[in-house]
Amino acid sequence: MSALPDVSQANFQSEVLASGQPVLVDFWADWCGPCKMLAPVVEKVAQQYSGRIRCVKLDTDRNPGLAGEYHVSGIPCLILFKNGQAVDRIVGFVPERAITSMLEKHLAAA
Repeated sequence: MSALPDVSQANFQSEVLASGQPVLVDFWADWCGPCKMLAPVVEKVAQQYSGRIRCVKLDTDRNPGLAGEYHVSGIPCLILFKNGQAVDRIVGFVPERAITSMLEKHLAAA
């Protein structure tokens, strides 16, 4: 369904928290309509920022522990991780410019 790699409880530490570059995690679920609408937007952003950030998907139904740990109460939820820490988030369907604006804010501070 998606060109973005999936992460899970098993590899979240190595793929997200220990990453040398910022990672945008798309918390989603298969039954979520807005998640499906947001997926191509996130994929486009991932292509635009290739080499600067990494984008991955996390299925909240299969990884409820991680969703709870990061206080994901609504999906879709995009959380930006930088140096192993959650630094920003967007909840709900948003236009591409909202995502790129958040990313630019954090990349400029790098």
